[in-house]
Amino acid sequence: MSDGTSPRSLPFRTRDGKGSAQEDRAGTDQRTMSVNALEQHEGEYRARQIRLGTWVGVAVIAIGAVRVHLDWQGGPLLVAAIAFVGVAQAAMALLPWRRLVDRPWLPRALFAWWLGNLAVLLAFTAYDVAALAIYPAGVTLILASTAALASERAVIGIGAASLVGYVSLVLTRDRPVTGTLAALSLALMAGVMWFCARTASNRRRLDAARLSAERRIEALLENSSDAVIAVLPLGGVTYCSPSVRTVLGYEQGFVTSDLLMDITHPDFLPVVMEWWLSVANGAPGSSARVESRIRRADGAWIYADVIGTNRLDDPSLEAAVISIRDITERKELEEELTRQAFADSLTGMPNRALFRDRLEHAIARNRRGGGRITLLLVDLDDFKLVNDSLGHNAGDQLIASTALRLHQQLRSADTLARLGGDEFAILVEDIDEFEAMDLGDRLLAAIRRPLRLGNREVVCSASIGVATAKASEGEDGPDPGELLRNADLAMYAAKAAGRDRYALFDPAMYAEILREADDRAELERALADEEFVVHYQPIVDLPTSRLIGVEALVRWQHPVRGLVGPNAFIPLAESTGLIVPLGRWVLRQACQQLAQWCAEFPESAGRIRMNVNLSARQFQHEGLVEEVGQILAETGIDPHQMVLEITESLLMQDTDSTIETLGRLKSLGVRLAIDDFGTGYSSLSYLKRFPVDILKIDRSFVDGIDTENGDATLAEAVVQLGRALQLQTVAEGIETQEQWSTLQDLGCEFGQGYLFAKPGAAEAISSILGGARSE
Repeated sequence: MSDGTSPRSLPFRTRDGKGSAQEDRAGTDQRTMSVNALEQHEGEYRARQIRLGTWVGVAVIAIGAVRVHLDWQGGPLLVAAIAFVGVAQAAMALLPWRRLVDRPWLPRALFAWWLGNLAVLLAFTAYDVAALAIYPAGVTLILASTAALASERAVIGIGAASLVGYVSLVLTRDRPVTGTLAALSLALMAGVMWFCARTASNRRRLDAARLSAERRIEALLENSSDAVIAVLPLGGVTYCSPSVRTVLGYEQGFVTSDLLMDITHPDFLPVVMEWWLSVANGAPGSSARVESRIRRADGAWIYADVIGTNRLDDPSLEAAVISIRDITERKELEEELTRQAFADSLTGMPNRALFRDRLEHAIARNRRGGGRITLLLVDLDDFKLVNDSLGHNAGDQLIASTALRLHQQLRSADTLARLGGDEFAILVEDIDEFEAMDLGDRLLAAIRRPLRLGNREVVCSASIGVATAKASEGEDGPDPGELLRNADLAMYAAKAAGRDRYALFDPAMYAEILREADDRAELERALADEEFVVHYQPIVDLPTSRLIGVEALVRWQHPVRGLVGPNAFIPLAESTGLIVPLGRWVLRQACQQLAQWCAEFPESAGRIRMNVNLSARQFQHEGLVEEVGQILAETGIDPHQMVLEITESLLMQDTDSTIETLGRLKSLGVRLAIDDFGTGYSSLSYLKRFPVDILKIDRSFVDGIDTENGDATLAEAVVQLGRALQLQTVAEGIETQEQWSTLQDLGCEFGQGYLFAKPGAAEAISSILGGARSE
């Protein structure tokens, strides 16, 4: 039928119980099926053979009755007796042999029955003179029946008895039988006996092999992870594998089409019915797959992978074969992997991937109505301090508590996600900027509330970036990545403005980022094109003004702006990490220049030292010591002429690691100087542990040294500290004679500044070294 309601389209019995006769018969067959369905087929075969042998016996008796009635002189009573025997034999055919074939006494009863038939045949032949020729034919039928059911020994036993009986008939016959006829008859019966015995033996071996194969298949099915069920097109189950107990928890005889329908989850039932129609109406041998939820016998719901194959055209099946596999663990694993892929493991909130997906859906959803999308990025201030001081468990507790506080300030329709670390993102729809600002204030207030972490009470703050956009902006609405970028820029603007605040995105922020990106690209190009130059500022002995060293200072020879000082590019190089390759280049240039001076002016240049500054990121670079050692080896300069300058504030960061790095540098033979001393917070106990050689007095102390504001006292304290620790002192930024004179009076040994010389090209230092040689 075109409407899909053909008989083959009806998969299971309807729930009101009004099924077809075929379904009822199939259900009855299934409920009466033994645990081993293949053994049942074996029993049915044996029952059919017994009935066939019985009816053959009835036919032979009927022939004998006709013979008696026509040729014998016996009366009606004899015919009636023979008829009674035939009726009794026929009644035996009507016995429930299917139930009797498995009885242990049946083989003995059958053997007695065959012997009885043989005795009746022998008696009939002995009484009837003309029946001797019938005897071999009757024996053949009895042996054939025996071979179909009994063992080889039983066949030989019946055959031997029939041969003995024939010999007795021949010997007791009134009319002698020719020897040739008797021999031929005996040979015929012996041959039939041998053939039937071999047939019985072969059948037993085939039955044993078949039974072994059947049991092997049953064992495999029983231990299979799939439950295999044969279902008729109109409903009804004709076969269940033993593994149905493992998969579904039901006994084989309990599984019916009604049950298969009842244990299917209502939400999956329409899909399953549609799947069944595709299986039942599909091409022969075609398969279809569906996922369903099924209720086990213990009430637990499982996910099942169900495969149906159309075998309706197979005469041995005439059913659809359904394979059911429990995939609950796989589904749970998939759900867990999905949760891990789209949810934060600590807070259970959406992660970056799921948040991005929801942002895209929100933009698409609001595009037609022109709704507004607001995005807030929340970043905790100084979260690293909590991790470092209280431990990562406390940090995790802070993240979880902050997530809860943020969630409490939002509407149920808003989305809160953790993007990673201490950064959260909030997606809000249909609010204007004033409402977004109010939400920012509430979020900041919630985060500021004191929180107890272990036995410590902590007060935290956060910086929030806010970006808004109309969903109707542009052809496809605002770009999600651009909206996230804008909120991120606003968040960093809030941090730069002092933290613990929110900032609304302004297009000027993006312009600033673009400018910084251009500056970085230009800085990278300048480094690649070697646009940087190194200038050298003399360091002199203050009492004699003799040159004792130079400090290498980098400059940028910009192709457009000319010579650019370090304040214009060093901060950018520090923030971008380019200071590491730039510092390495400066160090190599300085060492090569010192090597050149030593070659040109061996006497004067051999006494000077080369000071090179190390930035914080360069000092923390893992391969610093190896790079310094390699450059010293390549240039061949005396390591003692090299002075590496480190700022005082840098020394106080991770002091243990700093001391280790300084020790490794000292092992190369270089000298170490603390630059800008007096501006940091180093303690005397730490200063004694640092393997430094020189203290450089910061220029801020030198600027006011010739006034009465107390800077001279501070400079004197640094000089005295250097003497106490047996360190040399160098004053920076000397610009006047008064400063020079005062520093000499204080006992400062060395100095540098514009009073002596400005930083200049290497040629200027070469002139000084050449003049010293001529003197």
